[in-house]
Amino acid sequence: MREERGPWYLLTGFLIGVVLGVVYAWVISPVQYVDTSPASLRAGFKDQYRALIAAAYLANGDLARAEARLNLLGDGDIARALTEQAQRTMAEGNDPLQAQALGLLAVRLGQGPEPVGPEPSPTDLPPSPTVPAVTAPPAGELTASPQETSDQALETPGTPGAPATGLPAATGTPGGPTATSTRTPLPTGTPLPTRTPTPTPGAPFVFQDSSFLCEPDLNQPLIQVLAEDAAGAGVPGVEIIASWSAGENSFFTGLKPELGPGYADFTMTPGEVYSVRLAAGGLPVTDLTPGECEAADGSRYWGSWLLVFSQP
Repeated sequence: MREERGPWYLLTGFLIGVVLGVVYAWVISPVQYVDTSPASLRAGFKDQYRALIAAAYLANGDLARAEARLNLLGDGDIARALTEQAQRTMAEGNDPLQAQALGLLAVRLGQGPEPVGPEPSPTDLPPSPTVPAVTAPPAGELTASPQETSDQALETPGTPGAPATGLPAATGTPGGPTATSTRTPLPTGTPLPTRTPTPTPGAPFVFQDSSFLCEPDLNQPLIQVLAEDAAGAGVPGVEIIASWSAGENSFFTGLKPELGPGYADFTMTPGEVYSVRLAAGGLPVTDLTPGECEAADGSRYWGSWLLVFSQP
């Protein structure tokens, strides 16, 4: 007599095989990734990777090495990825120094590599201007210049310095300018270019100006800050502290490189009164409060404050 088991034993064997396979793959012999590419990391691990590279760049200043490491992540725009992570770090209230390091590296990568070239050799320099030599005429052939001949024609014989007959005598007030004979100037060399002002590293910033701006494109009131060096170039990585009745917060320049390396902004709350100062020191700018602007169609929107700090 033949026994009929049915299809259930097949399903039971399949489930037992799946369970044994999972146990073996996850417990007995799990997969180990060795020498894998950073591009395969999860988003959170990629953020940690960028933060470590930014901290290393602040320590050694090796931009080429930092860029080579970041290329391993496979980001389409490295500077943009760093900027977005710096903004997320500030928005989440995490370490501000980490956000500053990410922002500085993003700005530096956005500026591109510095031109490197060989030192110019003496033969590559432009020739210096030469002054032609002036030779004296042979003895006995000395002649007066046209100006000296004119001066002699105005004087009568025997009366040096007196004007000739028929010409009005020159008069002047005491202490006034006196007439002097002029000579043709000798050729001179090309003047050297003047030096342009250069920023003083580490110099303190001084508050320069504040203005209230009405920009219809902005949908929220902002405190906009520009930090410039002595040459007028933006300075990234400057820490600014905004204070109000409920507390204070820090923000940094350079986190929005598309608006300039020395630009930073902070969102205000209507009804609050703010004061802004630089973390490096200096007097605060007080009584900053959101104000309203009126558009051409009569609608109202919030305006922003622009503060400018510069190095002497």
